[in-house]
This record gives sequence, C-alpha cells and structure tokens, in this order.
Amino acid sequence: MKFSLCNEMFEGVSMAEICSTASRLGYHGIEIAPFTLASSADEITAGQRIDVRQAIEDNGLETVGLHWLFAGPAGLHMTTTDNQVWGRTRDYLSCLLDLCSDLGGKVLVLGSPKQRSIVEGQTKDGAWQRAIDLLSSVLDKAGELDLTICFEPLSTAETDFVNTVAEGMRLVQQVNHPNLKIHLDVKAMCAESTPVPDIIRSVRAEDIGHFHVNDANLYGPGMGDVDYGPIAEAVKDIGWDKWLSVEVFKYDPDPETIARKSIEYLRSHF
Repeated sequence: MKFSLCNEMFEGVSMAEICSTASRLGYHGIEIAPFTLASSADEITAGQRIDVRQAIEDNGLETVGLHWLFAGPAGLHMTTTDNQVWGRTRDYLSCLLDLCSDLGGKVLVLGSPKQRSIVEGQTKDGAWQRAIDLLSSVLDKAGELDLTICFEPLSTAETDFVNTVAEGMRLVQQVNHPNLKIHLDVKAMCAESTPVPDIIRSVRAEDIGHFHVNDANLYGPGMGDVDYGPIAEAVKDIGWDKWLSVEVFKYDPDPETIARKSIEYLRSHF
C-alpha cells in the first residue's frame, strides 16, 4: 500500500517544501489541487509544470494526480442546461487531463459538489445524461494519456447529485469506459446508511480508481471517531493495494501535525 498527501492544506507553502515534509514523514506521493498552482489550469505555464514535477521527483515522491477539479475558475458546471457553461466545463476537464499528464499524475478525482448539483429547471435524469455526455466526451483522451477519471460520490450535505457509491457505480457502468472508475472517500461513505466496510466490499478493486482517507469530522484518519480496523480489513478483502491519499478539510493545529498523525495511524492498520 502506498500513502499520499493532498497538498492544499499547506496553504502558501512551496511545492518543494511540501514534498520535503511529505517525504520525511514517509509518504510516497503527492496529490494536487490545481487551484493551488494558479486560478485556472490553463494559466499554469510549461515551466511551472516542469518545476512542480521536478520538486516531487527530487524528493523521491510520485505525482498521484489531481482533485478539486472544478474549484476554480468560477462558472464551471457539469450538469447544467446552459450549453455554453457545459461546453466550457468539458473543455476545462480536457485541459486538466493535459495538466495531470504534464505533472506525471495518473488519476483525476471528480468530486466538485457545487459544480455538479442539479440546477433550477434541470431534472435528475437530465443532469445524469449531461454528466454522462461530459465524461464520455473526454475519456478517449484520458485513455490516450493513460489517465483515469475517478467519480466521487458525496453526501447530501454537499450535493444532490450522486450521493452513494452504489449510485456512482451505476454511472460508471453506464458510461462503460475503462478510464472511468469509482472513487472511494471515507468521509463521504460515513454519510451513507450502509456501514463503510460493507460499502467497500460492494465493489471490486478493479472498479476503484482512487481512495481518500480521512474522518467524518473533516480531519485526518485516526483524528476522530472512525475506526479504521474494519475499514482496513475490508480494503484487504477486496485486494485494493494502490494509493490511500490523506485529504482533510480542517487544517488545525497545523498541516505537518495532521500529516504525521495520519500516516502513523494508517501504518498501524495497513
């Protein structure tokens, strides 16, 4: 099993310093939120892409990929009825594929709850089809670049579109493309009525594109009430042995403490 760390909690810290900290703590990879590099992915220069990738590799780490895909720029939405906005979102996802490839990553986690929630005047079936059409339009390119888009089910507190892993799997299966897989996130799975270990066992390892570890309280694994013992057993049962990526949403007391406590806890179970 390999452990990675999402970079956005290190606000204002250079990529070189983030990577140095991650490497020292024992992480194997870095996962990048594009908005930490520039307000828009198309503003990230070729030189900056080279520098970021070099900083990661110089510290003996791998670039896992990208997440928080549509957090910026403003005005993106993947299920909207507005053709202009939808087209801009599709084009931006294509731009993110190029960025991920340039940085040496392999996966793109598509969560972005606000940018997929059903808009006024749209039906759920209509939103579903818009999502399928958008994903289908870029997946051949993802395949050419050897990238996987990972669709992330999220709780009803965050979005009204695809709230369970079962629903996410239906979307993935309907699109039916080898470069689209389900993304698992412990925080999100905790919001489901089904126990997290049972949700994990409901999918096959080959169906999973990526896996975020955290706690329902928005901190890192081991920093709340979520017991990773049964989760670890379920992960082992299905044979997932790729990345576990620490993604948190509360950054106190400080990022390094969160990163250290998280990997110490993960090592005790994996």
